Amino acid sequence: MRQAITVLFLSGITAVAGCGAPESTETAPGDAPSPPVRGVTDTEIVLGTHSDLSGPIAIWGVGVVNGMRMRFDAVNEAGGVHGRQIRLIVEDTAYQVPRAISAANKLIERDGIFAMVGAVGTQTNNAVLDQQFRAGVPNLFPSSGSRDMVEPFRKLMISQIGLYYEEMRAGVKYFIEEMGKTTPCAIYHDSDYGMEIYEGVRDQAAEMGIEVGETSAHRPTESEFTAAVLRLRNAGCDLVMMGTVHRDTILILETARKIGWEDVAFVGNEAAFGRVIAEQKTGSGEGYYAFAPVAIIYEDDEMTPELRDWFDRYNERFGEIPGLPAMVGKRAADLTVLGLELVGRDLTREGLMEALESLAEYEDIFGNVLTFGPDDHKGVDSSTLSQVRNGRWVKLQTSISY
Repeated sequence: MRQAITVLFLSGITAVAGCGAPESTETAPGDAPSPPVRGVTDTEIVLGTHSDLSGPIAIWGVGVVNGMRMRFDAVNEAGGVHGRQIRLIVEDTAYQVPRAISAANKLIERDGIFAMVGAVGTQTNNAVLDQQFRAGVPNLFPSSGSRDMVEPFRKLMISQIGLYYEEMRAGVKYFIEEMGKTTPCAIYHDSDYGMEIYEGVRDQAAEMGIEVGETSAHRPTESEFTAAVLRLRNAGCDLVMMGTVHRDTILILETARKIGWEDVAFVGNEAAFGRVIAEQKTGSGEGYYAFAPVAIIYEDDEMTPELRDWFDRYNERFGEIPGLPAMVGKRAADLTVLGLELVGRDLTREGLMEALESLAEYEDIFGNVLTFGPDDHKGVDSSTLSQVRNGRWVKLQTSISY
């Protein structure tokens, strides 16, 4: 029988420390019992995630959760991991820091999760990391490319997607040296995520001895960009690095189209790398670039049998083609399952992290290789440039390392 994954929404519940399901561990006759591991029973492993299911980056939050849910369900249907079923508890943050704090408090203290997996958003992850680590709860494969997800090195923190800061630095360098651009600028969320973009552009420009032409910061929910885009154009920007997500990316590109601004390269990252941007009927996405460690796949792409099976099953189950968020969620869940399998029946958090560190070369079903080690929890060290051409993403040959 399919093991359903629980999706819970916040309702103002205040968590009580120490609450949660009773735990047990198996011991051999005559052995002293091992101390219980929170979130692990004889029959179950409890994982948690906080995600945006209803806010400005819900296209990311829902996709990541769906990708994880499908992978964990498949594992449960096959008998689980060493006889244990995986139960994922999902909390909606709407990309709001107060709700992320409440969500983490509930997941850690009341639900007693074993680990946090695939949590979505930079500012929402940053708001709860200290609490997580004080409780000894690992932060596995968050859906954020912030440096804070890998720096400083922490034993309980491991990542799987590119770093925004490094992508922006490498992107500025590439477009100036290889594409002949002269005046880099930045438009970005007024948030932790946006600051990673701004700092990457600023620091790379300074290293190259050039000036940043102009910058513009906005709320994630902003919907009017005429003044901001005009300011960037009037500053002579011919390269605009973007710290945006899907909705505001579309609005900015549409504004640029309406004012006839064409002699400029707009460049984003994996946070704003979706089919919805490429498929705008007005054509506003044409020419837009993005750096991302995983390329978007289309129905008519050549796929391995394993990838085709996953692609079709996702489409059938959720009624949509899987995008980058679903791919990221699938990979986060797959890596987690692989780590759990490697540990064996005697599951501990320390054992899980050591198992994940042993993945010196992991290849996902999308054809990407990630590397980990005892002192390397980044997973990804390069990104590939894609561009919107004729309404779809085309992977270019350009790859940057960082």
